[in-house]
Amino acid sequence: MTQNSTKLLWLTRILVGLLFIFSGLIKLNDPLGFSYKLEEYFEVFHMVFFNPLSVFISITVCALEVILGLFLLTGFYAKKVAWGLLLLIVFFTFLTFYSAAFDVVKTCGCFGDAISLTPWQSFSKDLILVVLIVYIFINKNEIKSISTQKNTIKTTSIIIIALPILFGLYSYIYLPILDFLPYKEGANIIESMKIPEGAPQDEFEIIYTLKNKNTGEKKEINDKDYIATKIYADTNWVLESSSEPKLIKEGYQPKIKDLNVFDSQGVTYTEEIFDNPYYNLVAVGWKLDKTNKKALGDINALAINAKENFNTRSVFLTSNSPKDAEVLVKELKLLPDVFFADAVPLKSMVRSNPGLMLLKDGVVIKKWPSTALPSYDDLVKNYLSKP
Repeated sequence: MTQNSTKLLWLTRILVGLLFIFSGLIKLNDPLGFSYKLEEYFEVFHMVFFNPLSVFISITVCALEVILGLFLLTGFYAKKVAWGLLLLIVFFTFLTFYSAAFDVVKTCGCFGDAISLTPWQSFSKDLILVVLIVYIFINKNEIKSISTQKNTIKTTSIIIIALPILFGLYSYIYLPILDFLPYKEGANIIESMKIPEGAPQDEFEIIYTLKNKNTGEKKEINDKDYIATKIYADTNWVLESSSEPKLIKEGYQPKIKDLNVFDSQGVTYTEEIFDNPYYNLVAVGWKLDKTNKKALGDINALAINAKENFNTRSVFLTSNSPKDAEVLVKELKLLPDVFFADAVPLKSMVRSNPGLMLLKDGVVIKKWPSTALPSYDDLVKNYLSKP
């Protein structure tokens, strides 16, 4: 290869390698969140039998992105890595095209919740990567390893493979190290639901189909032109049909727009729960048949002690039916008041089932997964005993 070709190959390797590493790490930071996205794809392709393996597949695919990216930069196993990159990007490109063309998955989850891309944006990104990776594949024989020592390559490879997997497992067992969700610590839930006064609103378009009674001519006109031209006043034109409103420009979107908490009778309690000016405990168990009952029992013990000594209110949120919740309440003798909400916001509150949040005046003070719940003494020392 010429010197310029060598530089171009290096630049391509760096761009592709860093992008794969970044994409993989962002998703490994929240493997449970990416598993939810995988389940959306499984449903689209009628492969829901993979749902029990969604977390395993999530960590495996994301770790593979990081591993391939690092191997590409080091030059280790160049031919195998080139094949791996090519197969992976072809698969990703198919998924993003299918999502965009058939409008089945609204966001691809390529960069987790850190960077939200539409399916067409994701597809465009993948097309660029296809070009770059094909160039790498064509020149795979020219990629040189940064080391020729077998022991060095072996040791480094083990580290490269192990670290992403361990990082993904850690984030799954506990909580994401970086929380990009609207319920992160420090977020004000009530404020995040508000739309500022004067904020841009969604703009919709309706297409009217008109027919001229005299000539039989038909034409389509949007609602704005329909009003502006006053064609409705012309008796020669008859309205035949109108389309469904189509969103043409999205207005201001609050960070939280799908949260509605209600009781078994359907009465809304969202503001009452999340705008509490005092410390309150919010436990989340979005799917009861997958909820760790021992952890829920520990949360219940915290709630009982906090209620007795600090009059702290506690609630339990689930997406199950009131009948299912009633069975669990009786079984565990739960103290927290039970309320209901859609599964989507509950999954975003805490990446754990169950999970626990401490709130005050609408602000998320602290979050804990079922694997690292606080002791009552720590809860009092660090939070409840403080003004």
